[in-house]
Amino acid sequence: MKPILSPRSASHRTATLQSIAEAAGVHRSTAARALDPAQSHRISAEVVHRVQAEAHRQGYRRDAIAASLRTGRSRLIGVVVPDLANPVFAPILDGIGEHLAGMGYSMLVADGGANEASQIKIVEELIARRVDGLVLATAKRQDPVLTVCLDAGIPTVLVNRREDGLRTSSIVTDDVGGMKLAVEHLASIGHRRIGHLAGPNDLSTGVLRRKGFDDAMAAAMLDPSAVVTASEYSRPAGQVATAALLDHWTDLTAIAASNDLLALGALLELKRRGIACPDRISVIGHNDMPLVDMVDPPLTTVNIGHASMGQAAARNLLERISEKNMKPSAVLIAANLIVRASTARPGR
Repeated sequence: MKPILSPRSASHRTATLQSIAEAAGVHRSTAARALDPAQSHRISAEVVHRVQAEAHRQGYRRDAIAASLRTGRSRLIGVVVPDLANPVFAPILDGIGEHLAGMGYSMLVADGGANEASQIKIVEELIARRVDGLVLATAKRQDPVLTVCLDAGIPTVLVNRREDGLRTSSIVTDDVGGMKLAVEHLASIGHRRIGHLAGPNDLSTGVLRRKGFDDAMAAAMLDPSAVVTASEYSRPAGQVATAALLDHWTDLTAIAASNDLLALGALLELKRRGIACPDRISVIGHNDMPLVDMVDPPLTTVNIGHASMGQAAARNLLERISEKNMKPSAVLIAANLIVRASTARPGR
C-alpha cells in the first residue's frame, strides 16, 4: 500500500529551483539570485520577497553541497579561538556570525587551544572541509599557524591579536590606547603607585598593552617599574602574578591588568590577603568581557569593541575571498573606558 503524502510533505520532495521560478514568474537565474543572500541585493525587493515566499510555500531547501560543487565555494568560514571557555570571544564570534549570516555564509568555530601543534591540526582539518576562508583569534607575534594558512592559499584574517609584521589583515582593538585610558583614569583619581599585570610577551596584546602602560605612566610622570608578566591569560596566572607584584612593591594603591581574567585573579589574591578593593587597592581590567559587571566589586575595565571587531573581521575576509590580490591592512577598533566600582580614590 502506498503511503499517503500530505501536500506539505509532497512539496518538500518536489520543490526545485525551476518550480520556484515558474510559480514566481521569473527566470531560474533570477530565482537563484533571490534566494542567495550574497546576490539578492542585485534585484528588486519585490521580486526577492515573491520568490522567497514561493520557496517557503513549496518547502524548498537550498542544496548547499550541489551549490558548492557548482560554484567551487562552500560558503563556510572557519573561526579558530584559543579558548572557547574564555568569555571575551563570545561577543567577537557574535559579530563575525552576524555579518556572515547576512552575506549567506555560515561559520565553523573551533577551539585551537594554546598549543601551536593543535592549532595547526585544527586549521588543516578546516581546510580539508573546504572552508572558503579562516579567521584566527590565536595569533602569536610570529605565527606559524598563519604560515600554514598562507602556504595553503586560504584567505585568512587575524582578529583580537596580530603579528608584528603584516602578512595578512588584522582587526584588533587599540591596545596601546586602551591601556592609556586605564592608567589615565587611575591617575586622574589620585593614584601615584600603580602596578601592571602584563600579558605574555609572545602575544601582541601583552606587548602593546605594556607599551600603553609605560607611555601613560611616563606622560603622568609616574614610576612604571612595578610590572609582573603573567604566564598566560587566566585567573590562576593573574593571582600568581598579583602575589609577586604585591610581595615586591608593597606600597601600590592600584593595579592595571592586561586583561579581565588577570584582573579577576588579582581580586582573588586581594581577597585572600584581606586587602579591600577598592578601599586599599583599585583594580582595572581590559576587554570588558561578559559578566565582569557582576563580580564583587563590579570591574572597571576597557571595552575593546568586540562586536565591531568581529564584524570588521568577517567583512575584511569576505572582501579578501572576492579579491585575491587585496593588500593586507591593520584595522584598529577604538577602545572605551568603562568605570565601575573596582576603582576609587586612594585611601578613601
